Amino acid sequence: MNESMLIWVLFGGALSVVHARLATLERRLARLSRLEAKVDALLDAGGVTFDPLRDVPPDVRTALEQGETILAIRRFREATGASLKEAKDFVDEVRRRQVSTT
Repeated sequence: MNESMLIWVLFGGALSVVHARLATLERRLARLSRLEAKVDALLDAGGVTFDPLRDVPPDVRTALEQGETILAIRRFREATGASLKEAKDFVDEVRRRQVSTT
């Protein structure tokens, strides 16, 4: 009987921790959403259009617009001489910026 009670107590504790972490994530997402709305309002008020591909070399931009991630990495390396890791990190960041603007 003691073992099953201990299991239930541990399960309840783990469930409480998970619930607390999820609540923290929800609060952070809500804050991020408010911040994004403020930035959008500032951009609109200033007449600024955000282009996530503004600083991207043209060949890389074309590859990304066509959904060719590997080609974009290769073209970025050719254009800049960056390492494979640096090129992948750059392309991943650009893709994240693209997703966040849609």
